Amino acid sequence: MAKATSKKPTKAAKKTSASKTTAGPVLLSGGNPQIAKGDGDVPVQAYIAAMPGWKRDIGRQLDALVVRTVPGVRKAVKWNSPFYGAADQDGWFLSFHCFTRYVKVTFFRGTSLRPVPAGESKHKDVRYLDVYENVPLDEAQFVAWVQQASRLPGERL
Repeated sequence: MAKATSKKPTKAAKKTSASKTTAGPVLLSGGNPQIAKGDGDVPVQAYIAAMPGWKRDIGRQLDALVVRTVPGVRKAVKWNSPFYGAADQDGWFLSFHCFTRYVKVTFFRGTSLRPVPAGESKHKDVRYLDVYENVPLDEAQFVAWVQQASRLPGERL
């Protein structure tokens, strides 16, 4: 009688399939990239590069506007989102995150901005700006909010 063969994949097969799945960033729900936390521009640029489709262009636009508006801005990726802080302060004034139909920009002291961004939060000070595909970002208003937000005390997380 012939011996039964094992149906288990070989170690070589396991290695091959594992390397294929780790080739690029994982996209979490809503298409948000899973990027390892880290400080500086490198992890933020990795996050932006991993943003799917039209959201990548929004990420580049938001990042460029913040960098142009806030000299020496500090950057980091935390909780799979890029964070921005003023160079002379602790804490963070802005973050963004991918959702299925939009990119959500978080202003941590948003209720202190004028005009106040429209998106409400369950957190007292936080306000949101949702950026949708095919709806141009009001760059002048965004830059005005970034200028104001970067001068407020940062949120320590």
